[in-house]
Amino acid sequence: MTASTIKQPDIQQVLGHLLPSLPAAALSTEPAENIFPLLSPILRQRVQLLSSSSSQEPWIRLLCYEPAKVPRLMEIARSDRLEPHPVSGEVEVDWDYDAETRYRRVDEETLQALVALKDLNLAFRLVHCTGDSAGEDGWKVGEVGVAEQPSPFSSFGGVSSVVEAERQFNESKSKAKHTTQTSGLMGSRGAFGEEEDDDDDDYWARYDATPARTPAMKRSPAPQSTYGGRTTAEDDYYAQYDDVQPAMDNHDPDEEANLDIAPPLGLTARPSHPIANGSDEEDGELNETQGAWTLAEPPRSPSTHSRRSGDDPNLVHPHPRPASSAGSNASIEKLEAAAAKQEQNDFGVKQHVSRSIKSLYMLSRASGIDREEFERLVRTELDTLGLMGD
Repeated sequence: MTASTIKQPDIQQVLGHLLPSLPAAALSTEPAENIFPLLSPILRQRVQLLSSSSSQEPWIRLLCYEPAKVPRLMEIARSDRLEPHPVSGEVEVDWDYDAETRYRRVDEETLQALVALKDLNLAFRLVHCTGDSAGEDGWKVGEVGVAEQPSPFSSFGGVSSVVEAERQFNESKSKAKHTTQTSGLMGSRGAFGEEEDDDDDDYWARYDATPARTPAMKRSPAPQSTYGGRTTAEDDYYAQYDDVQPAMDNHDPDEEANLDIAPPLGLTARPSHPIANGSDEEDGELNETQGAWTLAEPPRSPSTHSRRSGDDPNLVHPHPRPASSAGSNASIEKLEAAAAKQEQNDFGVKQHVSRSIKSLYMLSRASGIDREEFERLVRTELDTLGLMGD
């Protein structure tokens, strides 16, 4: 709707019939029927619905959307300033001097006006309505409130005429459209630049996703120094931690190195003296797993000399020993873990059976089955399962 088809409101005609009804609205809980055509459709529906739902408070509170201003509005309505003239029956107001009006357009369909009566300390928000089924098109009361101090138009703003309000709205709409187009252009350029940046990021991200092949450096348990370099004394001090045997580690390399393991039954240790043919390096490099044991010589038949001299005191009789204590420990740990897991599974199954029986018992109690009947049913099922197992 253009500005040429909208006229400025006749303040006296719009508010002249509403002012005398405010004192009654501050006392009555039911609004008068002749008030509804003066209200906007939204405010009219608010008053009709809420006044019928709560009949304990005056309906004047429904004319104001700010609950904090309702007590002051009721105080003004109950004062003698709104008493009608005894002859004309209207509230005496100099509409040309006491009333001040400002206009603003909120959107394409909403044009508002704020009328302030400074002497009465009242403010009326008017809305231009079209297609109203309860009355003619024109200006209707959208809200009744208390005028703000010191300026009643501090939050409303507005201009002095409808034409000026339409002009400001059109200018602001044109600026907003231009800003939107500029932002869209800059956004498209920015999106292109961001797309290039994303391509670069994806390219370099491939290197981040490549798994590292270099083994990580093992650090000492001692705290690292914050300085760039350390002296030789500090290096020697921290190097002592490399030879520390952890208390929780059962495997001690020093004990394994100093332990003289006896050969298994039927094997003899290799001689530690060097051999003349130069193979001492090869024999020295062999360990237990690489064949460090040799077969023992078979026993010889006793001769006359041996019977006379007795057994050879240098003959060693090897005894069987466990192949690896570490392997035995691992087997024991596996057996203990399996036993613990089986025990945990058995406990879970028992818990599940116990809870299932409790649930069935509670269900039976809720259905009216007593305890004896429930026990009889359980015994019957157990006997049936016993027959099936047999």
